[in-house]
Amino acid sequence: MEILIKLLLSCGTLGAAFGVAGLLTWVERKQSAVMQDRIGANRAKIFGFKAMGLFHAIADVLKMLSKEEFMPQGANKFLFNLAPYLSVVFALVGFAAIPFGDRLILGDRVIELQAANINVALLFIFAMMSMGVYGVVLAGFSSNNNYAFLGGMRGAAQMIAYEITMGAAIMGVIMVFNTIDLQQLVRAQGDYLFGWLPKWGIFVQPLAFLLFLTAATAETKRIPFDLPEGESEIIGYFVEYSGMKFGMFFLADLVETVLVSALMTTLFLGGWQIPYLYPDGFHFPWGASIALSNMTVVILGILSFFFKLSFFIWLLMTIRWTLPRFRYDQLMKLGWKVLLPTSLINIAVTAIVIVLLN
Repeated sequence: MEILIKLLLSCGTLGAAFGVAGLLTWVERKQSAVMQDRIGANRAKIFGFKAMGLFHAIADVLKMLSKEEFMPQGANKFLFNLAPYLSVVFALVGFAAIPFGDRLILGDRVIELQAANINVALLFIFAMMSMGVYGVVLAGFSSNNNYAFLGGMRGAAQMIAYEITMGAAIMGVIMVFNTIDLQQLVRAQGDYLFGWLPKWGIFVQPLAFLLFLTAATAETKRIPFDLPEGESEIIGYFVEYSGMKFGMFFLADLVETVLVSALMTTLFLGGWQIPYLYPDGFHFPWGASIALSNMTVVILGILSFFFKLSFFIWLLMTIRWTLPRFRYDQLMKLGWKVLLPTSLINIAVTAIVIVLLN
């Protein structure tokens, strides 16, 4: 029974990640259209129904499945075919350690709403995210194309530079909550500062939040950090890909967008936590309370998580359609000379404050 529950949780988590990432192809079109005073995707229809352009995601899949897959002359066939799978798989596996809800109690069984309930979940997610660089590098190397190779090298340099900043930025959060178990970290954010302010990561580590947001945006390789692609310059590491293999690289970027949004929700916005909501219901600082069942509390927590997740996805999409692309030297300067030193300063200041408070 325990194995079946874990299997269902894993399949549900992967299905949700795929579904949200696929939906983002529509969100990106519609949100950019609203920002640019356009209508956006509204042509694809089924039996006359357009559903506000939602069928465009289905049309995209059918189009890419029906396109010819091209193998460039001189390419390394094995690595060329392997690269897109590496990009997608490692991005998806990271979702296994994301807690999207509190304990669900069914009779005498307690179910943790986390596909992989491991006590080093944060390290696991960062390991999977860092492995994604192999898909980018191998795609550029195996294509036997100078522009693809240049895009792969750009991608590797960018992801390494900003992953270091991401790791340094969250050290302050780890020092405050003293755990890298994401479920325990979320529960620790259920405490309150001054008796009323939720002890969320964004309130105890505001600088770390800004650093992590910037580095996470770069990790997704999207505007303004889309130097590995650079459509007006080198086209990118996937220039020789077509059909569904190109679609997998595109999907990997969207899956990474959802993953970093889920991470920011978990680390800085309390994950599934709702202010003043406890396992037995709401308890407000002024003395009022509302009793709720465990199932209701869990459902409210799941809805809270997805609401916060949607906010960060919206924010990343807004940044993507607002800011212009950095030059490559600006990208490296920002990563190594600004963000990394600032994150190290934040670690030092956090350590000093914790020692003084103790």
